[in-house]
Formats: sequence, structure tokens, C-alpha cells
Amino acid sequence: MTSTASTTGARAHARSQAAAATIAGPELPDDVAAAKITFAHRVPAGGYANIVLGRGTRMCLRDPAGAACAQLLLLRADAPWERLNVADTVKVPWQAYLGIGHPLLSDQGRVLATVVADTSGHHDTLCGPTPEGRALLRLAGTKQGLEPRDIAPTVSFFRGVRVESDGALTATGSAAPGASIDLLIHLPVVVLIADTAHPLDDRPATDLDIVAWSATEELATHHNSDPEYLRAVENTEQAWMAATVEVGA
Repeated sequence: MTSTASTTGARAHARSQAAAATIAGPELPDDVAAAKITFAHRVPAGGYANIVLGRGTRMCLRDPAGAACAQLLLLRADAPWERLNVADTVKVPWQAYLGIGHPLLSDQGRVLATVVADTSGHHDTLCGPTPEGRALLRLAGTKQGLEPRDIAPTVSFFRGVRVESDGALTATGSAAPGASIDLLIHLPVVVLIADTAHPLDDRPATDLDIVAWSATEELATHHNSDPEYLRAVENTEQAWMAATVEVGA
């Protein structure tokens, strides 16, 4: 056994422990070149993630064991007062249930992200985070210079909710292990995610995988032909051009 009585011994011991540790990582997509991947991380149950992603990034969230619950908030990285507005995300597309082509809209009518792939179909825009989830999001936000007041309502992936005819909310559980959902990022964003139980589904959460890669070419594709979506994309492109044009050019 290496002695830790000296700095040299402590360093050797720490390095041997690190070498012996096995930390499971996310499964990487087979069809994406390794050089394009910008972020890959496995969030443990009860954990959180805080990431800054650039415009044109594709982010895949995956539920490897079948009980993850990704409570997600997006804030514009260069203007964090502009953030995900869950009410508009439901109201503008005339749809409360997230699926392919659904925009995640900011409070300025811009598209922060679009759902471009979904093998789960079990998501929620109505309940927001649990108290535990909100505490994790606050903690994640502090790593990006955010304050508790910046933590707005969230959407949840991999735990479904449906509205009954009498207005009651019913949890619909999770899809099969390995389900995933992909988001295409339209504006630079701070991504905050808490992986913890859902307000209507208190089963313990399981690990959540996050993989992101450059996919700028996908911004040229309209993933939804609805006029409301196209108008929001137009608002987004105008804002991006205004933010990036050189003064005096």
C-alpha cells in the first residue's frame, strides 16, 4: 500500500485510485464522428448538469435504464434574461405534448431548440420540477452565475403526463430503457438539467446520458411546417443576425 504521509505518496495513491476507478459513460452515437462530439456525460440519479451549447449543436438525451427524468431549463447564453417559456412552448404550437418538430420557445417568441428525434414519447410540459429538482437546478445555475430567481418552470423528458377529460393530470410513466430525445439548438444556450423524480411519479430516477455534437447544417432544415413555428424561426434568425453582425459593416 502506498503511504500517504508525504505529498509524493498522497499523489501516487490518488493517481492509483483514479486509474482503478471505472466510471460508466454515455453510449456514443454510431453515426456521428467522434471529432464532432462536443460534450458527453452521464448524469447520475439525483444529479445535475450545466452546459453551454452553441448554435447548431444537436443534443441527445438518453434514458439507458428506463427511469430517468430530465427536468430541463434553457436560457440564452448571451442574454440569460431570455429563457424557456413553457406556457408559450405549449400555447404557440397548439400542442401540450412534446414530439418531433415541437419548438422550445423563449419568452421573446424565439426558438431556443427544436425536438428533432424522439423514441420515448413520455414527456411533460405541465408539472414543472419537484422541490428536489428545483434545488438541483439552482445549484446548477450558480455554476453559470445565475440566481434562484433565474430558475423558471421546466419541461421534463422521459416521464409522461396526460390531461384527462375532467382536467386531471395522469402520469403515464416511462418508455422502454434506451429511449432518447434529440434537440437542435437554435441560439447559444445555457442548459440546466436535474435528474430526479417527477412530481406525479415518485419512482427513483436512474442515470441520464447527455451527448452533444456539432450539426450546424441542420439549421437549414425546417423540422415543422406550421406557420407559428416558421414565424418563430424567422424571429430567431433575425435576432441572431442582429447579434452577430459587425458594427459598421
